Amino acid sequence: MSFQQGLSGLSAAADQLDVIGNNVANSNTVGFKRAEAQFSDVYATSLSGTGGSQVGIGTQLAAVVQQFSQGKITSTENPLDVAINGNGFFRLSNNGATTYTRNGQFHLDSSGYIVTSTGKRLTGYSANVTGALDTSAPRELQLSTADRSPQITTEVNALLNLDSRQSALPSAGFDINDPTTFHHSTSVSIFDSLGNPHVFSTYYMKTGAGTWDVFGAVDGVQTGAGPVGTINFGTDGFIDTGTTSLPFTISATVTTGATSPFAFDMGFSGTTQFGSNFSVNAVDQDGFASGRLTGFNISPDGVIQGRYTNGQSAVLGQVVIVNFANPQGLEALGDNGFAESGTSGTPLVGTPGTGTLGVLQSSAVEDSNVDLTAELVAMITAQRVYQANAQTIKTQDQVMQTLVNMR
Repeated sequence: MSFQQGLSGLSAAADQLDVIGNNVANSNTVGFKRAEAQFSDVYATSLSGTGGSQVGIGTQLAAVVQQFSQGKITSTENPLDVAINGNGFFRLSNNGATTYTRNGQFHLDSSGYIVTSTGKRLTGYSANVTGALDTSAPRELQLSTADRSPQITTEVNALLNLDSRQSALPSAGFDINDPTTFHHSTSVSIFDSLGNPHVFSTYYMKTGAGTWDVFGAVDGVQTGAGPVGTINFGTDGFIDTGTTSLPFTISATVTTGATSPFAFDMGFSGTTQFGSNFSVNAVDQDGFASGRLTGFNISPDGVIQGRYTNGQSAVLGQVVIVNFANPQGLEALGDNGFAESGTSGTPLVGTPGTGTLGVLQSSAVEDSNVDLTAELVAMITAQRVYQANAQTIKTQDQVMQTLVNMR
């Protein structure tokens, strides 16, 4: 009599219960991928060629295979929680050793590195102070929390409508403190080389049919002794570019310790002279004060955008993700991590959303793909299999006992 079949069946059922139990235990682990126990039958080697009459000697555990199906994505309040929607793994660095994970629960450490709960650092493409990405090779992502440098104003553009119905005034009579000496005015904040704000005001005086003199003042002090320029309009109400030299160059003295004289260009792209009330449709300038980092977000393509108190944003880096020809060949390491193996293939590094790689979702995590209902049903089945194999051993024992009792 052979008890081998029943014993192998008990062992296989126990292994399956171990796999199911591990799935159930990790049903609430972010990024966990359920495993599946796969079995194969066992036959003794036969040299007689009578394979048709062979009786199997049981079963064995062939492999435990991870199932990398997509887990449900759940929103969180941490902007550094990131979920992968589609194929791919986050690439982590641990003192030079590279591992991979689907768990996107990250935070910043004291040095500004994006790390996991176990201290492994997320890798990607770093950015320089201008926001340009270095895509030569992935490296550990370190976000700079330094204040963003100010940018001096170099251009101002006003989109206006000047009322063609206004009567002409003498240019020589302009006085910034006397509103009867000009027709219209507007102002905008500009910034010197140290990021200090200044109020730049412009004044508009019609001096003839279709002709307007423009005067300027910075912080209430007129720039120059006369107009900074003259705008000529055609009969269609648009600027006559043949007789109007734009942009105007403005120069002012500042006493803040910044570059002085403070010079910038003034443009009037799109400005018109129609028979309607004066209107300021837009006034834009390209300078800003220094700014402190207030937050950041990660876009679907992995670009990390920092937000600053001066209203500006800047690229701080880009997350890369990795895929494999055979993800099921990865070696499970624990701590939600995997390592490359000979059967997984080499890692294919790319930016999210390119090729077969999925996209990222910030302030979200990917839940475990364990289906508790299915696991509990599988647990019942494994229990029944265990009981049935135990019954075969019991039956074998009864038959052997009958033989022993024969006289």
